[in-house]
Order: sequence, then structure tokens, then C-alpha cells
Amino acid sequence: MPRFEYIAINAAKKAEKGTVTAESALAARKHLRSRGLHPTDITQIRMETAQKTFKDFFARSGKKEVAGFTKELSTMLNAGIKLTDALSVLTLQVTNPHLRATVTEIRDRVVTGESFADSLAEYEQFFDVIYVSMMRVGEATGTLGDSLATIAAFMDKRQRLEAKMTTVMMYPAILFLFCIIVVLVITIVVIPKITEQLVKTGQQLPWITKAIMKFSALLTSWWLLVIIAAIVGLVLLYKRLMKTDKGAAMRDTLLLKLPGMGKLLKQEIVARFTSTLATLLGSGLSMAESLRVVSQVTGNIIMINAIRQARERILSGADISTPLRDSGVIDPAIAHMVTIGEKSGELEQMLRMISDNLEADSDLRIERFSRIIEPVIIVFMAGIIGVIAYATLLPLFKYSVTQF
Repeated sequence: MPRFEYIAINAAKKAEKGTVTAESALAARKHLRSRGLHPTDITQIRMETAQKTFKDFFARSGKKEVAGFTKELSTMLNAGIKLTDALSVLTLQVTNPHLRATVTEIRDRVVTGESFADSLAEYEQFFDVIYVSMMRVGEATGTLGDSLATIAAFMDKRQRLEAKMTTVMMYPAILFLFCIIVVLVITIVVIPKITEQLVKTGQQLPWITKAIMKFSALLTSWWLLVIIAAIVGLVLLYKRLMKTDKGAAMRDTLLLKLPGMGKLLKQEIVARFTSTLATLLGSGLSMAESLRVVSQVTGNIIMINAIRQARERILSGADISTPLRDSGVIDPAIAHMVTIGEKSGELEQMLRMISDNLEADSDLRIERFSRIIEPVIIVFMAGIIGVIAYATLLPLFKYSVTQF
């Protein structure tokens, strides 16, 4: 249904701006008048402009704000407040202006007769397919408040898991970046000055000193632009390659085989899969529909293919554990536990137990990895700086010895 931006005079004789969903501009005016507003201007929103606006909203709004909105909405609905009234209250309570504008549009859509889930589906930058699917079930079963509470708890759990992975990757990345900056400063600023002094001595320089000098000359010449252009080209080529299934499969396979990190990534993927699937099954979605939803948010092409195969097996009356085990992402022991859960009718509980165990084990691995990676990077950085120092100071030391 089309959406319209409006400017109207409210009961307090003040101008009010907003959006409304209606079949036509005339229907929009009638709806506004029924709300006690007197429209002075109504303009239809073009879809292209709306999409651009939504992307800008998402770029500036965080997942925590959406989780907070979900918790507050769940609390109000479970307290007996109507959905439209609860959304109206939240339009005043949400602090982020972009999310507040989105909530206002969702409220207007619900007021005009659209379902809450259908309204959310138009803002996928904020509300993913899991969120929307659970809201559909909640509306159909009359348990929207409970569904919101479930998805809020799920979002908190998922954000904690993502935060752990971000933390374990961020510190090594910062150290490595610092190492690169230090090396570049020494190579571009310090080495050229030392090179001038070494050339004046006229002595035969060691091969390692010559290599460092050539590298420094390369970085301080126009060849640096060539190197930067090559790096940009490789990044663009990588992004284009990753848009293909073959390229994504190669990337994900390599990531899962990384020493140390591969095991951690596997656990994160499986924990997210089992937690999401358990949440969807607990909300009332069928197994086939739950697997369809999970496949859209897994993020790993190998796991996505395994989930799709599992869904096809479910539709044909077979089990789901075989394709999951054959994917290589899920360990045979976990796949066996899924099989036991299927046969016993306790699959949801089994999935939650698997997710909890994997998260607990991931915490230990992250702690160990953090302790190991810090000294490794420091030693690596010290080694590089030591080589540069050796290459530059050795000729100076030899020259000073010959002078005496």
C-alpha cells in the first residue's frame, strides 16, 4: 500500500508532521481526519527515496536500540496495553530519531489495518526475517507479547555472542595495525635519513641493509601509489568474488580451517544455528519454516547449503542430522545429539543445551586465545623492528669500528 507524508493541524492548533499508509491520498486525508487531524499537505513517498532513507536509518541505529524497543513493547503488551497505544508511547520514548521515525511509520501502518508483522517486514534493515517470522506466529496465536519477550531475550544472547567474537578479533587487529604504523614510520621517516649517512661512508653494505633501503625507497617514491592502487583493485576483486557462491564457499572453507580461530568460528556458527532454530521452534514455527528462516541468517555458505539440504530432507520425510553432519561444520557428536533430540521429540531442548554448551566452551577458548595472541603479536612486532634496527645499525657500527 502507498505511503504518504503529511503536514496537519492537531487539536492543539499546532502543525504536525508524519507518515500514513492508505490506498490513496483521499483515503489518507479521511484517515487523518478520523484521528482529529486536519491535513494541509499530503505527498506520496516514492519507494526509491524510502529505501535510501531506511538504509540511512540502519547505518545510524544500533541493534541494542532495537532490542530495547522490543523489550519495552513486550512489557506494555503483557501489561494489557493495546498495540497501537504501546507503539504511540514508544514513539515518544525512543531516543534515536531514526528509529523513532520508523516506529511512527509502523504505528501508522498498524492503525490503517496492516498487520504488525507485515509492517515490520518493510523495514528489514531493523527487523530481520527471524524477528518478522516470530511476530507472524505471535499475531496468529494471540501471544504477541510473549513472542516479543522471546525475541528480545534471543537478541540479547546473540549480541553477547557477537560481542565476544568482536572482542577477540579487535585487540589483535589493533596491535597488528599499530605494528604496521610503527614499521611505516621507521621505514619512511627514519630509514631515508640513515641511508644518507651510510651512502656517505662509501662502505660495502650487507644484503639485509640494501633490502631495507630498497624497501624504504619504494615506499617514498611514486611506486607507493601503484601499490595502493593494486591493493584497492584486489579489495574490489575480492568483494566481487565474494558475491558468487563459489567465492563465498572458498572464503568460508578457508576461515573454518584457520589454526585456532577455525574451531572458534565453527562453534560460533553452530551455536547461532542451534540457538536460532530452538527459538523459532519454541515460538511455534514448523521445522521446515524454521530451517528456511535460519538459512537466511546463518552467514556461512557451507552451513547455508547444509541447512537447505536438511530442509529438503524434512519435506521428504527424512532426518535433518545427516546433511548437517556431512557439512563438516557440525561435529559428529553434535549431529548425533540432534538425532537423539529428533527421535525423542525433545529437539528444541536438545538444541538449547547444545547452544549453551558451545557458548560456555567458546568463552574458555576466547579467553585462552586472548592470552596467547597478545604475546605472539608483540614478539612478531619486536622481531620486525629488531630486523630493521639490525639492518641499519650494523653498517654504522662497522664504520665506527674502522674509524678507530
